[in-house]
Amino acid sequence: MIPEANSPAGPFELLRVRDGLVLHQALYAAAKLGVADLLNDGPRKTTDLATQLEVRESALYRVLRALASRGIFEETAPRSFANNPTSSYLRSGVPGSMRSMVIFWGTENYFRPFGEILYSVQTGEPARSKVLGMDGWEFLQQNPALARIFDDAMTDSSALVGPAIASAYDFGRWGSIMDVGGGNGVLLAAILKAHSGLTGTLADLPHVLERATERGFLGGELKSRSAMLPCDFLREVPSGCRAYVMKHVIHDWDDEHAHTILVNCRRAVPADGALLLVEWALPEANLPSTGKILDVVMLLLTGGRERTIEEYGELMGSAGFRLNRVVPTSTDLVVVEALPA
Repeated sequence: MIPEANSPAGPFELLRVRDGLVLHQALYAAAKLGVADLLNDGPRKTTDLATQLEVRESALYRVLRALASRGIFEETAPRSFANNPTSSYLRSGVPGSMRSMVIFWGTENYFRPFGEILYSVQTGEPARSKVLGMDGWEFLQQNPALARIFDDAMTDSSALVGPAIASAYDFGRWGSIMDVGGGNGVLLAAILKAHSGLTGTLADLPHVLERATERGFLGGELKSRSAMLPCDFLREVPSGCRAYVMKHVIHDWDDEHAHTILVNCRRAVPADGALLLVEWALPEANLPSTGKILDVVMLLLTGGRERTIEEYGELMGSAGFRLNRVVPTSTDLVVVEALPA
């Protein structure tokens, strides 16, 4: 029996999964061109948009029509489009903006390795290194424009989930906190704003701290309660705080490198302190999970991996910590609290 076209089972479900690739790249094109920004004041015809963007009108129309068919943009009249609640988040500089993230998803640093997924499955090595001829972090250092896109994407991502993380866990109980590998300091800023009695230190590589200073997320009222320290967490983590938080750091690394990072953290965390990992927690078999999808991304891009709570517990145990509790947030992320063993 052949399943009906609207059936969730059978070949039509596989076709719907295939659509994800097309929509992914259509989103990238719309974000890169800045279509949502151009629609900020209301509907516009594709002829006007194409003239301003210097693209082919018929091609632009087909891309926007496909996105509108999946609830991204709205065709308000023949060949005329407007933003809707979803496409509004493709605008620049608005709270919750995903534009930088979507643009990064379409770059060679992110998208090209997926064409070599079999290489990663066969070898266990990141396909990105094969495609780019070097480590992804090194590639970013050699391509400043791409590094800026990545930086913007990570900033927007942290801004999206930062308040949810800050409100879900009582960071204030520790008095002082260090955000290790904290990038531009967006998460640390959210935590400090939510916990007025807390002081914080942003620890990252010197060139990252320079960008963080330029961005100014820890400026203004937070300047008196924050500091910055250079840190290469593969070598050493600075001491001086009671609690240490790392968001999406450990998932970038294989178990060997992750162990090294956690051991360096253990040397810095005092006996009455804590290590707080903000990561995806993988649920049991067959349940849908953002983390399970991103685990494949880690396989292809960094050589790292997403882990179950049990795996985090074992990893932290090998570095001198004991898993104390797991605190859920309103997102799919959790705060894994570990104390010195």
